[in-house]
Amino acid sequence: MLKKDLGLLILILIVGVVVAAINPRFLSPANLSNTANLIGLFGIFSIGVGFVIITGGIDLSIGAVFALLGVIFMSLLSDKGVNWALASAIIVAAGLGVGLFHGLLVTRLHIQPFVVTLCGLLIYRGLARYYTDDGTAGLGFGQSLPTLEWLTMGQLAGVPNSFIAFVIIALIMALLLHKSVFGRYLFAVGKNEEAARYSGINTRLVTISAYVICSGLAGLSAIYFAMYTRSVAPASHGNFYELYGIAAAVLGGCSLRGGEGSILGIALGVVLLQVLQNLVNLLGIPSSLNFAVMGGVIILGVLIDGQLQALHKRRAASRPRVNAAPRAKA
Repeated sequence: MLKKDLGLLILILIVGVVVAAINPRFLSPANLSNTANLIGLFGIFSIGVGFVIITGGIDLSIGAVFALLGVIFMSLLSDKGVNWALASAIIVAAGLGVGLFHGLLVTRLHIQPFVVTLCGLLIYRGLARYYTDDGTAGLGFGQSLPTLEWLTMGQLAGVPNSFIAFVIIALIMALLLHKSVFGRYLFAVGKNEEAARYSGINTRLVTISAYVICSGLAGLSAIYFAMYTRSVAPASHGNFYELYGIAAAVLGGCSLRGGEGSILGIALGVVLLQVLQNLVNLLGIPSSLNFAVMGGVIILGVLIDGQLQALHKRRAASRPRVNAAPRAKA
């Protein structure tokens, strides 16, 4: 896994050098700050997507969750007059509830994660549009929430707070995934769920926990994105954002077969995607090609993962088998 992360880091450095050589504005403080902010925004929920992918699942509903929770968050702040801290707690709790709902459908009713989250995508997007009557939800005219605005879109010593939050969350999730029993269980479920169950692991609880973490982080991200845009159009807010999370996880070494991945890899995947998107913007390439770049990146990541898996199997098959030494006669 470290070899994958190192290779991804080298690729990021190469792309960064090329972009800086083509357009020196890439290294300007304003551009670096904006890129760091976007890395933070997209990185928080991408970590959660990685947890689900490690179990062998997938979550296609992230963008729709942003839309639904975003309009509810704006409504709580502007229409209901709820304190921003309480409103934020409600949104994160709602995200956790969505994850629990997904996890129960996958583990109790044995519905495929693809089907569960695809239906969630449609349901949450539809509810968001119904909630606002297809209108845009936003803060009231002249409404100011200085503390919330600083926490989400402010800076500390020139570093965007969203990026700082992403780093903190990444460190916590890295400890959970790589240094805890739960993390080992998560990888075991992704590798072979049946074998994990026979070894005494509560595979249902582990899988549900992965979806709860994913949607909980999506709920937190919904707050950041709502404050970033200052308004939420339910028909378009968060469209295809789930692809960013999946692409970042796949680029970072998370196998779509499950059982592989690292927080560092996911973080590097997010950085690479934002650097590529920045390259598209600086070179004046039409922004409509962003999705084409995303699709190409996902295919490339899957192809590389497939080739690495095949290489690993060939190496394992070519290793000479060591026969047990014959017992000495008495």
